Amino acid sequence: MNPYLALAVAIVTEVVATSSLRASHGFTRLGPSLLVIVGYGIAFYLMSIVLRSLPLGTAYAIWSGVGTAATAVVSWAVYKDHLTPLTAAGIALVIVGIVVMNLSGAHR
Repeated sequence: MNPYLALAVAIVTEVVATSSLRASHGFTRLGPSLLVIVGYGIAFYLMSIVLRSLPLGTAYAIWSGVGTAATAVVSWAVYKDHLTPLTAAGIALVIVGIVVMNLSGAHR
């Protein structure tokens, strides 16, 4: 399996799981609670596969950075949380940092 594809799916499942935490209302709602458990399970399994091919620092930077940015956007879109210009700038900096890490060749 392509490690970047596995990483992308791991990020998506982690964002779904994290977003479902809020909807679970402290694990009192079954559907969202199941999404949390299954989503994190898939995400961690896929990350273990990714780490066979990519360095830990690079993989984790991409996973956590993109996951954080995507979760902030989902939080804004789904839960109507505030997304201030400063928050948007922070998300942009995270993405720029990930790009710089990948351009540096640290993943080779």
